[in-house]
Amino acid sequence: MRKAILLSVLLLSYSVMLHAQNDDSSKYIEVTGSSEIEVDPDEIHLIIQIQEYWEEEFQDNTKPEQYKTKVPIENIEKDLMATLQNIGVAPSNIRVWEIGNYWRQTGKDFLVSKEFDLKLDNFKIVDAIIKNINHKGINALHFGELKNKDQASYRKLGKIEALKAAKVKATYLVDCMGKQLGDILRIIEPEEQGNHFMPAQASFSNATFTSPRDPNSTALRKIKYKYEMKARFEIK
Repeated sequence: MRKAILLSVLLLSYSVMLHAQNDDSSKYIEVTGSSEIEVDPDEIHLIIQIQEYWEEEFQDNTKPEQYKTKVPIENIEKDLMATLQNIGVAPSNIRVWEIGNYWRQTGKDFLVSKEFDLKLDNFKIVDAIIKNINHKGINALHFGELKNKDQASYRKLGKIEALKAAKVKATYLVDCMGKQLGDILRIIEPEEQGNHFMPAQASFSNATFTSPRDPNSTALRKIKYKYEMKARFEIK
């Protein structure tokens, strides 16, 4: 039995070595090309988290131990909804994302928080919201998911450009060795990474966002799609 196992291992090793030698006899170069496409979103999700607070927080020369007048979450939400309605945000485009309270100051009540996901179609409304809301009850404000209805078209274009970039890369790498690039032998489409934005982090397929996303930053008001394609070319 041991001789049979040993013979099997030797045959397997010989097979692997022979396969590797055959691969070496075929001269090729394999490279990865990439592309980036930056587009304007036509669906913007703005996440607003409100939280109860103490009126004394905003008074001069007061210390946490002096805080006693809590502004309830119902009042903060009512004020926020009135502001959004005046700006023109439809109730159907507002959904509750999360409700909770996670910690409290020693000797104080819990400060209840509530998070809303606003579906908007342009950044003028975002600017109006930031300008007009009562910031006292706002605990966090950031972008959620950014989308574009033509994402499929951009995906196609991005992959074509990535494959072109792979050919350009292979050409100059082979050229520097005094060789010429031959026919394409293989095209590999790497698995796309899903992310997606995102609770407050964005990320969906091929879209990247820096975090935290500051709604006041114009640099973060774009969607950047990144694509990669791997290709193997013959070397003449």
